[in-house]
Amino acid sequence: MTGPFCQPWNLGAPLFPPAEGVGAVLGVVRHSLPPMAGNVEAPAPVGARPERDPKARGGARIWEETEQQAKKLRSASDAEQHRKLPKRKIVLLMGYSGKGYHGMQRNVGSSQFKTIEDDLVSALVRSGCIPENHGEDMRKMSFQRCARTDKGVSAAGQVVSLKVWLIDDILEKINGHLPPHIRILGLKRVTGGFNSKNKCDARTYLYMLPTFAFAHKDHDVQDESYRLSADTLRRVNALLACYKGTHNFHNFTSQKGPREASARRYILDMFCEEPFVREGMEFAVIKVKGQSFMTHQIRKMVGLVVAVIKGYAPESLLERSWGEAKVDVPKAPGLGLVLERVHFDKYNQRFGNDGLHEPLDWTQEEAGVAAFKEQHIYPTIISTERQERSMARWLGTLPVHDFDATAHAAAGLGAKAPSPLGDSD
Repeated sequence: MTGPFCQPWNLGAPLFPPAEGVGAVLGVVRHSLPPMAGNVEAPAPVGARPERDPKARGGARIWEETEQQAKKLRSASDAEQHRKLPKRKIVLLMGYSGKGYHGMQRNVGSSQFKTIEDDLVSALVRSGCIPENHGEDMRKMSFQRCARTDKGVSAAGQVVSLKVWLIDDILEKINGHLPPHIRILGLKRVTGGFNSKNKCDARTYLYMLPTFAFAHKDHDVQDESYRLSADTLRRVNALLACYKGTHNFHNFTSQKGPREASARRYILDMFCEEPFVREGMEFAVIKVKGQSFMTHQIRKMVGLVVAVIKGYAPESLLERSWGEAKVDVPKAPGLGLVLERVHFDKYNQRFGNDGLHEPLDWTQEEAGVAAFKEQHIYPTIISTERQERSMARWLGTLPVHDFDATAHAAAGLGAKAPSPLGDSD
């Protein structure tokens, strides 16, 4: 007989042939026999990989399920550890240099325009203060800023309120994930319903500018050699004082009508400090304190005073700008604008001395705030002004403004300009 099963028995051969031999033999048998009736499986081709043992598949599946369970346990353990930490409403005192940022407020879903809050939220998540989903939806941590600073505007005393896990060394850990030009300068516990925007009574801004902005266009030098005289400083402060009280500032912002109640704003104080010299250039700081400000309002308040001092606009334009007629008010550059301080007087009166909460006065943080301004804000303003000459270029646009248009229109209609005293408190 011949064939694969008719060979003489070899007693010296192994009882079972090698695995590949078995596969080859079974392959021959499989292809030699006709398919059984009712067998729906197509025969495997010669050389095909043998099917994996169902027990092996089951073992792999068990291993995967075990690994998934382990991951869930680890995640649950981390979540449980965080849940054990107290989650409390706090406020953070922030300082930042706004150069290179498109304002304070985060634009969720837009990576084209970077904001201060983008870096802040990232640091909060990475430091373990908030879960990642809170960073994606800031409402989950009850986040609120005290002021929404514009593009390029800096801050030495911005305050934000939010709920966080009070981890150990929280300030150090947050700052460890922030760039040097953004710092958390202080932290305080507040009441559970605290909202930094709604509870803020007033805001103080400063505007730093080179004093040659006050040089008269006809008889003063227009460069860095200019020095502000005492008489000019007194005149500047007399004009700035006119802003004090309640006025209609619809001409100092956009998209506000003259009869809208929200256009009326209360200014507590506005003045210019003594000038100082940095790197051969003289600067001065204008400070303004008000209940609240509209977009571009402070920059236009400064711009109009500069236009009057330089001789481009008459002093009467300040009074006319508070009337219903449209007035061409120039907007000073954003570079020198800084949010210096926010005020919570009513909150402090109610909760500051109740024995449970701290007053929001930041007295102990003043040295750190001053150091941050000297290290990151003032040098940035000075160096940027030298490199980009933003103030000098803006001053060159003042002659194109038509400051007389409103006066001519008012004279033609026989209208009488309102007195600023009538709008004052």
